[in-house]
Amino acid sequence: MAAVQQMPSVPTGVPRQTAVTNNVMDIREADPSSGSEAADPTLDASVPMSGLAIGSKFGSGPQGGDTRIAVIVYGRDQEEIVSVFAEVLGKPFCKRSNFEAITTADQERVIGIYADNAKTDIGSRNQDLVVAINAHCVSLGMPPDSTLSEQCDYEFLYTNAPFFRRDLSRFISFTLGQINHHQTLMDKPRTYFISTTFPDVRVALPNIDILTVGSDAVEIRVDLLKEPLADGTFAEVPSLSYVGEQVMTLRQRTELPIILTTRCQRENGRFPMDNPDLYYKYLYRAIQWGVEYIDVELWLPETIRKALYERRGNSRIMSAYHDFSGTLKWPTPEAQTIYAESCKYADIVKMIANTNDRNENFELEYFRSKIRAEYPNGPPLSAVNMGEMGQFSRTQNHVFSPITHPLLPVIAAPGQMSAAETNAALSMLGQLPKKIIYGITSPSSRSGTPQAPFYVKCFNELGLPHQFAVVEQQPKGPNRVETWCNQKNFGGAYLHPPLSYASLISKSTFFSSLGDGSGPILTEAARVIGIFDTVIVRPSASPPTSTEVSEPSSPYHHQNDSTNGNNSHSGLGGNGALPPNTQLVFDNASWRGILSTLTRDLAPSAYFGRTAVVLASSSDDAASAIFALGALRISKIYTVGFKTPPALAGDLIIEPFNSLESLQKARTVSAHDDSASPFVIISALAPEKGNLVGLLLRVFGSNKPPPSDNAEASAMASSTRKVFLDLAADSSSGSFASRKGDPGVVAGQSGFAVYGSSDVNAFTTVETLRLLVGQNVPYSFVRLAGGRSPF
Repeated sequence: MAAVQQMPSVPTGVPRQTAVTNNVMDIREADPSSGSEAADPTLDASVPMSGLAIGSKFGSGPQGGDTRIAVIVYGRDQEEIVSVFAEVLGKPFCKRSNFEAITTADQERVIGIYADNAKTDIGSRNQDLVVAINAHCVSLGMPPDSTLSEQCDYEFLYTNAPFFRRDLSRFISFTLGQINHHQTLMDKPRTYFISTTFPDVRVALPNIDILTVGSDAVEIRVDLLKEPLADGTFAEVPSLSYVGEQVMTLRQRTELPIILTTRCQRENGRFPMDNPDLYYKYLYRAIQWGVEYIDVELWLPETIRKALYERRGNSRIMSAYHDFSGTLKWPTPEAQTIYAESCKYADIVKMIANTNDRNENFELEYFRSKIRAEYPNGPPLSAVNMGEMGQFSRTQNHVFSPITHPLLPVIAAPGQMSAAETNAALSMLGQLPKKIIYGITSPSSRSGTPQAPFYVKCFNELGLPHQFAVVEQQPKGPNRVETWCNQKNFGGAYLHPPLSYASLISKSTFFSSLGDGSGPILTEAARVIGIFDTVIVRPSASPPTSTEVSEPSSPYHHQNDSTNGNNSHSGLGGNGALPPNTQLVFDNASWRGILSTLTRDLAPSAYFGRTAVVLASSSDDAASAIFALGALRISKIYTVGFKTPPALAGDLIIEPFNSLESLQKARTVSAHDDSASPFVIISALAPEKGNLVGLLLRVFGSNKPPPSDNAEASAMASSTRKVFLDLAADSSSGSFASRKGDPGVVAGQSGFAVYGSSDVNAFTTVETLRLLVGQNVPYSFVRLAGGRSPF
């Protein structure tokens, strides 16, 4: 059988630093040095530095993150928010009278301190021990207490009704460094962001799902917001309170990263330039709010830019320079000086010029290639020319290209195009050739597979030239998988059900002949899981990614896998129609759908070191779930109905339930040690085996009373609900609620939070589209297209 090429686990040629967090080795890229000067002590010295080491780019997989004690400062009658933070983090909680009362014994707890008490010693707290979060309910009035806002490390603004738990999960996971999508975005061939140019973001909410199709981030323009005043006029500069509520409202309705921008008057914005300290005040508060990207204009004093960069926590700084005068010329030393100066305090450098000469687009491309060659480890460059003549440059920019949408009231800058217009232009330029993308199904599974109309709708909305077709594969004959893959215009495919790559390659001369006999490329996920559900096409001359490196599909393993053979397929073994030197990559998107579902309402740390149960009829049915649980650092998995292959088990402790005695043993251990009790149960069994699933749910369910008001008692009891995920049915929708013994109903009665297959399918579809066409379609859009609102 032909060997299979493997994707390297860690990008090569990139500086790395190794850090140990939560006893797990993390490989992280090191940012370019920004100099050794000390921070200016005269600039708002009262604002604490983040406890996280500056200079790490985190991947999209769960990380150990900030392990300091999370201290939640809460207002009057809002102590319940402490228990919600604890539930999301998967920890017990208790209250303390002040910061001084917190000790290392509280390391595995979430601590709550009443706001008035917190103010007495927040300035002298041990910042190496605790991370302070000011939790303020906007329903009680705005603004929050200014002392707490300024002194706390972060600030979480929320509403009581409705309360968006996933908003809290996203906030705390990001601010504590457990998730960060920056590296994943920078590894995409192209990234886009859309600017909400509304004076009030609430106006955009009814259309936010369609507005953000094709976008990787959404920008909130603070300078364009209009805060109404009591006299009927608008504030010259919107208050921090108003901006905070706008950020909160937007984050509650989109899962996309947010870019916060205070565009100055000189650069086509409305933010006044007479007080640079005002920029620092707003931009640093955005960091405290957990905004993912902060737009920092280059004209600001270096002390401000440096302070923001050094105190950015897990946020990323976009250094911005806009020239509307038309004086900036790309071939001049001035342009390179601007980039070099921007590099000092930036994770992304954005340079925007104005042009009336189409030749300047080619000068920009030369500048872009020069920067790439002379600053190989520098921040990614996002550079375009404004105006109609500069639209060509927008098609050549790969890093956070600003786009617009017909539903927006105004465009943010001259010459902006929508995602559909950009893709149409790329198609006309021959840089986005028309391909055929397949949904390869079996006769038994076709009804459960997303059908052509949805993908066609997405392609039309994105302006992609591709065709989509659902086909049924057979084990033998002309309708085999290789029939669809070995075509001149093959653009990729998803497979439902997924296939074993070992079995496929052993039976296919076409696949085994790829890569001069090395076979197709395998991502780490496909290799470990053993099955693949996505086939990705990489032409021989693939466009560069934002960071010029490749990233594995998964953060599950951190060792550097060796690459087997040459990655280019110079020999296809016959006269196949697939163009020479084309790479086929086998990947598995399902595990990310499971991971995203499990972490939608809980932070990854809620799963760290916990125990799980997985039920399935075969190891193939369970493999993606086990891989996702491994990424979440589950320590032990009980299995029912299958034998786990050693390659899939990895470092996990696997214990099968193969008798009533083994089940009783696990139940006894759980009764004496709550941490050893299964926290998450995942079932891939068919609905007719629901009684077995229900039995385990009852055995390991939680019917405990709410935590006591007694501080020490509360400290020893976690309020976190256990999790049940039904991969075989949509138990979370209530569609089977009338059927006696339905696992979803039993799980709810037994104290589990319930998720179903529709949640996983939607997240998997998001990942599949990203892999196949390199474009982002939000989860909320996928759910709406399926007839169910995610809100």
